[in-house]
Amino acid sequence: MFGWDNNDQQTVVNALASALRRDISFGVLPPDQKLKIEDLRARYGGSKHSLRETLRLLSAEGLVESVAQRGFRVTSATPDDLNDIALVRTELEKVALTRAIALGDVQWEGRVIAVHHTLRKLESQINDQVDDLTALEWDEACRAFSATMIEACQSPRLIDLQRKYFDQSRRFRLALLREGRLDFAARRKRQQALVNAITERDCDAAITLLQQDINAELQIGG
Repeated sequence: MFGWDNNDQQTVVNALASALRRDISFGVLPPDQKLKIEDLRARYGGSKHSLRETLRLLSAEGLVESVAQRGFRVTSATPDDLNDIALVRTELEKVALTRAIALGDVQWEGRVIAVHHTLRKLESQINDQVDDLTALEWDEACRAFSATMIEACQSPRLIDLQRKYFDQSRRFRLALLREGRLDFAARRKRQQALVNAITERDCDAAITLLQQDINAELQIGG
């Protein structure tokens, strides 16, 4: 699949990581599956070295875990995993959004409105049959909305951690999408109220709506 030479190693690793993230998110590589280097080479290409680097990268992101003396495997995806990911995401994003509302400018507000509009347009096109391309476009729009809401927090580390745990939640969110278990009418109302609270700089309302949105998106406590 990948034909880059060894001088472009980082590009190869990034491309491999993107492909594995996608397949982990869609369950093509299911939870707890062993990840053998030779099997991955046959499927994705790349050298043994680039694949080991890719697995180390995904391990740092929490999508893959190293098993002592036994290589790597896809991380588990149990209800306890989901609850823990949702807890960490919520606490991180509440802190980051509080800072963003305090520090963000009008241009930031405009970007929040724009990414929200894109997400709403995509969701209006989703029907009972969700193909992989539509699901990926929707997932990227969700990612952009979530990331843009906190981008004005002025903390690169908070932003990096939010991205990490958002990615860890993708498997659960995409499964709910493909199973038709997301209430898009309720999402539309809740997320519009969240955008309104952000632009009105109503931090208390925004934080409450953010927590409700993460819980509903991952169906925590519901």
